[in-house]
Amino acid sequence: MNDDYTPAQRDGLIEYLSGFLKPERRQVLEKVLSERTRHVSVVLEDIYQPHNASAVLRSCDCFGVQRVFTIEDDIPLDISKGVTRNAHRWLSLKRFREQGADNLTNCINHLKNMGYSIVATSPRADSIPITELPVNKPLALLFGREKTGLTQRAIDSADFVVHIPMHGFSESLNLSVSAAICLYEVVNKMKRETPENVWQIEPDERQQILLDWVRKSVKASRMLEGRFRELNGLQEGTV
Repeated sequence: MNDDYTPAQRDGLIEYLSGFLKPERRQVLEKVLSERTRHVSVVLEDIYQPHNASAVLRSCDCFGVQRVFTIEDDIPLDISKGVTRNAHRWLSLKRFREQGADNLTNCINHLKNMGYSIVATSPRADSIPITELPVNKPLALLFGREKTGLTQRAIDSADFVVHIPMHGFSESLNLSVSAAICLYEVVNKMKRETPENVWQIEPDERQQILLDWVRKSVKASRMLEGRFRELNGLQEGTV
């Protein structure tokens, strides 16, 4: 798909493609997008079990977390559509998986350049409860693989290390359960303690996401987009 549109042209394309949607579908897209955030993002480091990674992606969609980053130094991400129920299609997924590269460092540097504070999840003694995590700045929540958790390098890169308080004999929860609890706590705290103009996605990115969602909601959207470009004299390289 072409993404070389000006904002006005992108608006025109959204309206054109929306003409092939039921009005209530467009309303659902707008409503869901209004609750989306990039103030909180999720990072998955070398997750082994596809159903766990997929369950985390589904939780991200449920709690309005738009951006997910994956670090795939050892294990490639394998998405189970039966678990996500296609929820992953509505997320912005960036994968760090270059062979021979230090994907962990590249991902962390990318996040810090975007203004994120790095939050490692670990039950170690010097971590703070997830409920005490400050939400005034953008947060990237890191989750590690089953059994072993995050690598020490990932923990060492963090600005915060957090845990879910436990009151039983077990010291940890299943990965996907842990992620869901953390997202529930952090997203709700974010909405209580920060104004909408802080946590909501900025207009330009929101427009790009809406176009992506409309494309995915319209049958034969590629053909229709080609027709839109022809009608508006938008040939390749002219936008």
